[in-house]
Amino acid sequence: MAHAPSHGAAGPAAPRTTFFLVTILVSALLATLAGLWVLWPGGADVPDRVPARAEGTSFVSATVAGPADPDTGSVPVELPDGEVVRMQSPGPSVPLAEGDRITAVDISEVAQPGVDPLVFLDHRRDLPIAALAVVYALVVLLVARWRGLAALAGLGLAFAVLLGFTMPALLAGQDAFGVALVTASLVMFATLYLAHGLSARTSTALLGTLVGLVLTAGIAAWASGAAQITGTTDEAAAFLPASAPAADLRGIALCGIVLAGLGVLNDVTITQASAVWELRALAPTASRAELFAGAMRIGRDHIASTVYTIAFAYVGAALPLLLMVWLVDQSPLRALTSGEIAVEVVRTLVGSIGLVLAIPVTTAIATLTVPGPSDRVEAPAGPDPASDPGLMAPVAGAWAP
Repeated sequence: MAHAPSHGAAGPAAPRTTFFLVTILVSALLATLAGLWVLWPGGADVPDRVPARAEGTSFVSATVAGPADPDTGSVPVELPDGEVVRMQSPGPSVPLAEGDRITAVDISEVAQPGVDPLVFLDHRRDLPIAALAVVYALVVLLVARWRGLAALAGLGLAFAVLLGFTMPALLAGQDAFGVALVTASLVMFATLYLAHGLSARTSTALLGTLVGLVLTAGIAAWASGAAQITGTTDEAAAFLPASAPAADLRGIALCGIVLAGLGVLNDVTITQASAVWELRALAPTASRAELFAGAMRIGRDHIASTVYTIAFAYVGAALPLLLMVWLVDQSPLRALTSGEIAVEVVRTLVGSIGLVLAIPVTTAIATLTVPGPSDRVEAPAGPDPASDPGLMAPVAGAWAP
């Protein structure tokens, strides 16, 4: 009776391969740190933060205590100490209901006599958003356990990089292309190794991500210039030049295009690297060409899913803008190439091109890094793994349409 061959995880990469991989990644890390040092903005170059309220006013938390007065339009609100005061109605565009938690501006010290002392500023969303964040963290921890905790830590580091370096550097007028590359590289080094550990597989995915990042940045630089993406089509264009005169709106738009696809790019590269290692474990005698073919079969499925994932992510985020554009009587081509929509179209296309190119690049790197084919089969008897149709199906059918 024949026995099925037993296969464990693929072994470590060859020492020479590991040396070259480490050398390339250490060089990339040193270049990233050098770029971080060169582009780090001086304190005097970063513009001062704009006050959120006018002098003589203050923010107060309140709860809507009842309906608006039909004659004056003022709304009764209850302050934390229990006092009920009147607030100017925000108008029909911001409906308020009894019990709504809001933030208002106290203008009592600067308002004219007879004017309601409070002005509506915004709804308070801290509790529901905090609840969602806690649920998200718990779900990640319950499902992914320690790896999920590491991923959350990597996400925290990514936001620390954005807040501590990227935004101040852009506001100070540093080269946006360099800022984008340094930010993306630094974030990928931190998040990939934290979430997936130090291994040849993770290093392969990281190298594929960095190559994809460079390709995406290059395409974004060309596309933003060719499509005249000036960064002046949104509300920030009216605010940034006055508050941060050194900021380059066109460069900020370019940086946004590069950073927008980081998450999906990371996803496809780690998937491709894992696919190659798993295929090697299942087919230890398969050639590197067969591994590449099998992994690319998986990669093509991934491409098919991510193409519409990115597109619908934009549609969901920009639905009000799309509805406004649809209401204007113009051709679809003109609508898609208008300033407001063109930025997102370019961002979507550039990110999609970058991640599609990253798939074969990462697969090729992983195929060269994973241990080579082995002639040994750990089984007392049985057919060669390469001749087992069930075992080799993922590899042998890789080039099937």
